[in-house]
Amino acid sequence: MFRKHIVRKYIRFYGQVQAVGFRWRATQAARAYGVSGWVRNEYDDSVSMEIQGTERQIDDVVSSLERGSYIRIDRMEVKTIAVDPDERGFNDKYR
Repeated sequence: MFRKHIVRKYIRFYGQVQAVGFRWRATQAARAYGVSGWVRNEYDDSVSMEIQGTERQIDDVVSSLERGSYIRIDRMEVKTIAVDPDERGFNDKYR
């Protein structure tokens, strides 16, 4: 049986990513592509995200964000972190 390789990434987005519907779009895309995790605004006007799924699913979510109206991602910092085997769903975390 083929088993999908699940990874978890911490991504910090910089650019025009607050007050443009970024968190809402991220949540919708994450749910559409079947990943888990969370997204939140940071005090320095960046947005943080922890996202868990296959590499393809994560890439699809990020591509969806890059195509978003009003959103401009200038750069991203990406780290691979430990998978959370108990996590279910994707949430918008408020500060």
